Amino acid sequence: MGVESSIVFPNYGAIRNFEADGTDGVWLEDQQRRWYYAELQGGCQDLNFTQAIGFDTRGSATFDKFSSIIVRGWKCPLVSLVTSEKPLPRKERQKLRKAVIAAGKEVAAPSN
Repeated sequence: MGVESSIVFPNYGAIRNFEADGTDGVWLEDQQRRWYYAELQGGCQDLNFTQAIGFDTRGSATFDKFSSIIVRGWKCPLVSLVTSEKPLPRKERQKLRKAVIAAGKEVAAPSN
């Protein structure tokens, strides 16, 4: 991942897109098509299924590691917000996760 960062004016259209990373984090795309990854503290219920998210910046005009996202009324605090590459499409990420899990099972249970 990249360097710690912030996004100004998130509640005024500065964030144009998001892509959930399960319940652990979310990729955010700003108006200049730059991507960021927000790691969440303890996960965020329903993040993977929501159509919209909100931003709690604690009254400031900057979304950063001290902010939270709002998902279906639940406040999900951030651990970090870093610059990132564009995420892989969801189906490709799911294939990679399955491959990693399968590889782990093969290592844990060697064949005779």
